[in-house]
Amino acid sequence: MSEPIVILGAGGHGRVIADAVRARGGDFLGFLDDRKQAATGLPVLGRITQAEDFARRALFIIGVGDNAARAALADRFAGILRFAVAVHPCAVLAPDVVLGEGTVVMPGAVLNTGTVVGKHCIVNTAATADHDCVLEDFVHLSPGAHLAGEVRVGARGWVGAGAVVVNGARLCADCRIGAGGVVIHGLTQPGTYVGVPVRRLEPKA
Repeated sequence: MSEPIVILGAGGHGRVIADAVRARGGDFLGFLDDRKQAATGLPVLGRITQAEDFARRALFIIGVGDNAARAALADRFAGILRFAVAVHPCAVLAPDVVLGEGTVVMPGAVLNTGTVVGKHCIVNTAATADHDCVLEDFVHLSPGAHLAGEVRVGARGWVGAGAVVVNGARLCADCRIGAGGVVIHGLTQPGTYVGVPVRRLEPKA
């Protein structure tokens, strides 16, 4: 991260990314946020609509926790902005781990050998993925979420805080696992799953 970093979004998640960038010794330039609110004294440079003004002199990271909103911003600026990867120095990554552009890995996270992480993913504080896991684009592993070996999480999947996914499980795109949930088999239908073991919440009529 030799070029300056601009973060889209100055909320709590954006500030945690800024901490990771600075802890690694990166040059954090500031936030762009439509609310134009200062974030604990850190610089807000302008609105998100001004991102192109910084495109030639900075790399970007999307500091938005919501998967759909993060995907929408990535699509909006595809081919216009260049996206960085941010890994906190207190995270542990095997040498062969692959991280897609825009992905962030927070302190205490562990990614073991053979794991592949797609674009604009979040591996949050103390989350873990054991050997040979695959996180497709825009996945969010919440704080303390744990994937056993050979788990695959489909695009825009969200694994809640403290949730556990057993070895070899496949989660289709757009699955949301509630906090503390335990996934004991593959999930083939998008939706929200909660409990131990998890069950799908039926949409309200």
